Amino acid sequence: MNKTIAMLGSLDTKGAEYAFLKECIEAHGHKTLLIDTGVLEPPVIPADVSRTEVAAAGGALLTDLVSKKDRGQAMAAMGLGAAVMLTQLYAQKKFDGVIALGGTGGTSVACTAMRALPLGVPKVMVSTCAGGDVSGYVGVKDIVMVPSIVDVAGINRISREVFARAAGAICGMVEAAIPPGSDKPLVVASMFGNTTPCVNAAKAIMEKAGYEVLVFHCTGGGGRTMESLVEAKLVAGVLDITTTEWADELVGGVFSAGPTRLEAAARTGTPAIVAPGCLDMVNFWAPETVPAKFKGRTFYQHNPNVTLMRTDVRECAQLGKILAEKLNGSTGPVTVLIPLRGVSMIDLPGKPFHLPQANIAIFENLKKHLRKDIPLIEMDCDVNAPAFSARCAETLLASMKDGQRARKDLT
Repeated sequence: MNKTIAMLGSLDTKGAEYAFLKECIEAHGHKTLLIDTGVLEPPVIPADVSRTEVAAAGGALLTDLVSKKDRGQAMAAMGLGAAVMLTQLYAQKKFDGVIALGGTGGTSVACTAMRALPLGVPKVMVSTCAGGDVSGYVGVKDIVMVPSIVDVAGINRISREVFARAAGAICGMVEAAIPPGSDKPLVVASMFGNTTPCVNAAKAIMEKAGYEVLVFHCTGGGGRTMESLVEAKLVAGVLDITTTEWADELVGGVFSAGPTRLEAAARTGTPAIVAPGCLDMVNFWAPETVPAKFKGRTFYQHNPNVTLMRTDVRECAQLGKILAEKLNGSTGPVTVLIPLRGVSMIDLPGKPFHLPQANIAIFENLKKHLRKDIPLIEMDCDVNAPAFSARCAETLLASMKDGQRARKDLT
């Protein structure tokens, strides 16, 4: 069955390249939908969706963008318009996948639009930026980045092969049939190496109860991706046992998930349990990358490339308050569970990060600032104790059951 592939890009400066890509896609037996985001010269090849329409979708006039000759402003406006346009066209079932070519500007516009699409929609970006840090372009979406090797500037012996294979990739992606599965309600969980026993045990309980559990590694991108799924209302519950990314956000570590971490479940009313897992640590890369201002602090070499720094009492007090403030915005059932004897594997008596006064600062400030109607359960064990993981899972199961009952009562 023929599919339609949206092609998003500047049909003036990259017109010849898009014409070649279009031929490659059509050679596979698929249709194309050309969306023009150019603002400089007239398009080299005709568009199915004009640049004027794209600009208008983002609330801008193309004539204004052209007359101001502000490339940065034009790129931002066309990116916003392309995101609106692509979302509308996909909702209308006008295409099945999307591909784009570009340098830094084109990649920014195209990826802005691609990020607006749901997970699972095939997305391929051939870019001069691919191969480096593309997190700013990809975000938490499933965009496949293909290095262009050479600049996107003509068809030559290198670009011809790269573009043709990229066309083959997007065609293969839209042709792929997803095997059926016994899909179960989803629960998401946050995990670090130092909370693995807890999360694995809780995961087993949830699975036995009929849920599929998606575990996210708390490396910044993991937390952001987990939050995006919750925001999209794709999950039934949240096991947020490992909130360590907030330590990196506060102190300046490398695994921050940003200032909105912990907001998705609160905002969407998704049942959640939250624990202060691994708030005893901030992450840096190899020892030589640790900022000089932290000289004299307590460190632990997790592996040759990751160095952990123990959070101090002052930082822990702030973290307790931050967690409470984030959870206070909850519109659904949320429960806080506190493991009084340690928040990670290395935060135990005789272990390198054992610092009871720092943990007390977390717990006391969390309790002090938490909304009074939010349940808080203190347990005389550490985070990886079987009793703690069981209580996390059982509490979430009960919250989800209560939530289902409440929704039925409303109907």
